[in-house]
Amino acid sequence: MIYSPHTPVSESTRLFSRDSIFRQILLSFLSGLLMGLATAPVAAFYFAWFALIPLWLLTFKTKKSAHYNSQKITFKSIVFHQKTLIALAWGLGYHGLALFWITGIHPMTWMGVPWLASLAIAIFCWLFITLWGAILVSVWSIVIRLLANLKSYNRYFKYPLIESLFKVLWGVAIWCLLESIWTQGPLWWTSLSYTQSPNNLAILQLSKLSGFSLITGAIVATNGLIAEGIILFKENRQYINQSILLIIISIVFVFSLHIIGFYQYNKPLSYAKDDALKVGVIQGNIPNTIKLYAGGLRKAIEGYTKGYKILADQRVDLILTPETALPFDWNYIVTNSSIYSEILKQKVPIILGAFGSKNSSYTNSLFSITKEGKILSRFDKVKLVPLGEYIPFENILGKIIQRLSPLDSHLAAGNVDQIFQTPFGQAIVGICYESAFSEHFRRQAKKGGEFMITASNNAHYSEAMPAQHHAQDIIRAIETDRWMARATNTGYSAIISPRGQTLWISKINKYQLHQGTIYRRNTQTLYVKWGDWLTKVLIILGSILLVFKRRKD
Repeated sequence: MIYSPHTPVSESTRLFSRDSIFRQILLSFLSGLLMGLATAPVAAFYFAWFALIPLWLLTFKTKKSAHYNSQKITFKSIVFHQKTLIALAWGLGYHGLALFWITGIHPMTWMGVPWLASLAIAIFCWLFITLWGAILVSVWSIVIRLLANLKSYNRYFKYPLIESLFKVLWGVAIWCLLESIWTQGPLWWTSLSYTQSPNNLAILQLSKLSGFSLITGAIVATNGLIAEGIILFKENRQYINQSILLIIISIVFVFSLHIIGFYQYNKPLSYAKDDALKVGVIQGNIPNTIKLYAGGLRKAIEGYTKGYKILADQRVDLILTPETALPFDWNYIVTNSSIYSEILKQKVPIILGAFGSKNSSYTNSLFSITKEGKILSRFDKVKLVPLGEYIPFENILGKIIQRLSPLDSHLAAGNVDQIFQTPFGQAIVGICYESAFSEHFRRQAKKGGEFMITASNNAHYSEAMPAQHHAQDIIRAIETDRWMARATNTGYSAIISPRGQTLWISKINKYQLHQGTIYRRNTQTLYVKWGDWLTKVLIILGSILLVFKRRKD
């Protein structure tokens, strides 16, 4: 059928026309979902290397509407343009799918929360943290469009290839900078870098150089180069050579990074027998539905006492338990639990998850207990879970939460400069949520941490969460070049090498004991020494090029 200008167009045809905002938002949202599938447990990491292309194309689409062309390009017109909404849709797709496991906290009726209130809390948490991640993508879109729309006075930037490379450089720099800023806040989990864990260990080796930002930057750069090649070709067929060159650069770039990473991955690990540490891990498998009640408390004491005795009989050097394995304070454990008397009898040091006290509040803590039953060191959780362990903006949200449920979330956070000593040297410690914050581990590694311990309780989420948590810890082990032992309540507990290899992993929702060997190391990666230097270099280089772009010949 041939349409003339006077032919009536149906609403559905208009809705899905090539330039319709609805179609662009839908395409952006679907590509965000594709990026979400790159995360664990699906872990289709290869999607990440092209799932950003639609967002890039829609962000830098050259054919603007007549209305937009007639507008003067201002800060306000860029911020409130439909492309900001398109970027938000991509972020909602990615973060929404990757973080959907958070809805697994529902139902919380076992805590006395009414069913509907529990559902409301779960949906609110999911939407809020999803939107927070999506805002990062929208801010990226705004900033990169502002930079791209700055008029060029330098003749070199009038070459399409140079302009494309400039956009890619700034696209990478801004995304890495925003992820770095977001990690400073209380809500963070879904860096683009963790789409590559646990299956793409070759590329993850590069995190030793500048942390997770190098992986994020590589993903954004590869997508940007391909997208710019497509844009140049669509803009003018005369640019086909430059278009092909950009795509070739992207292919060479991503393959080179993987080859370098594969070389690093296959380098043999050096360690001495004297540095070996035989670690026993207890996965207690105490469901949260019973954990804080008499039956659960009894089961916890019995299960961890039994596990401690078995592992001590196997002559391990150190025993590790999960986060709040025994949900009591230390004084109660000493006077009322069978595990303490077993420690005095067996004389094997233990890292015990329990509650500490700080001023008038409790802390979520790990205690390093010597073979004599004395506290050698204590680590209080620094990064608390919003709404789970504390109420953010309590003056505002506190009243709302109290109306929804009887939850009382008032744990005290630990100091950021803690050092955790064990009978076998200084350890790097992460408790649950802290696994998403690489700086937390880098700081401890720089201060002399020789091996890594993480303890968590993921029982109240869906099975996707333990898989993602394991993926996060793999990156932390690689970044710091440390052996890691993970102890969780219901899974996945694991032993991880400095190359990110999972040497043992537990089954989900099962009581398990395991003994494995990790090694103390005192190496310092470039990332541990200098932190995220790459983002700083990219921002400085981009700023220099921006000056040249704006300078008149």
